Amino acid sequence: MSLSAIQGRIAKAEEKAGRAGQTTLIAVSKVQPNDRVKAVLDEGHRIYGENKVQEAAGKWPDFQAQYSDIDLHLIGPLQTNKARQAMELFDVIHSVDRPKLAKTLARLAQETGACPDLFIQVNTGEEAQKAGILPGEADAFVGECQSMELPVKGLMCLPPVDEEASLHFALLAKIAARNGLSGLSMGMSGDFEKATALGATHIRVGSAIFGERDYG
Repeated sequence: MSLSAIQGRIAKAEEKAGRAGQTTLIAVSKVQPNDRVKAVLDEGHRIYGENKVQEAAGKWPDFQAQYSDIDLHLIGPLQTNKARQAMELFDVIHSVDRPKLAKTLARLAQETGACPDLFIQVNTGEEAQKAGILPGEADAFVGECQSMELPVKGLMCLPPVDEEASLHFALLAKIAARNGLSGLSMGMSGDFEKATALGATHIRVGSAIFGERDYG
């Protein structure tokens, strides 16, 4: 599917929900070869998502030297020992998922005088194998991050694959609303229209834009 086709589907979903122009498309370029990424850059898209700090560090500086206004988002888990590098590389971090990481980001922000915009990851399905703050602890964690003067812009979730995604999107929106947060990072290739209808401000689409990933 082409970039323009995805953008068209987002626009249609936005129009149906009465929220035209309110959804940012993050093209998830993780594990994609550079020629595919360059093709999407040449189409004019400038907002990209990566899962790993190391992969992004090897890929994006060269592109940033060639193309202006690239907006780079970290959407995968962040180890505290990679926090400084992530803060230098990324404009937005979507995976603030535990107090230790928040404290590290706050300390580095104080040191450097700068911090990317942040989203707190909420484990809406309460899955043992998945990162994120549990829904019942989210309000307290948002408050803790804000007390450290971290620039928390919203919440992010990854719904369980075997459950109706809309229920998790609605839960995330409810938690965000009661904490006065406007950002909702939710929705991927298979469910971004549902996410858009439920208020997503950032959706993450990869293989539908770039093609299937080759992990070999």
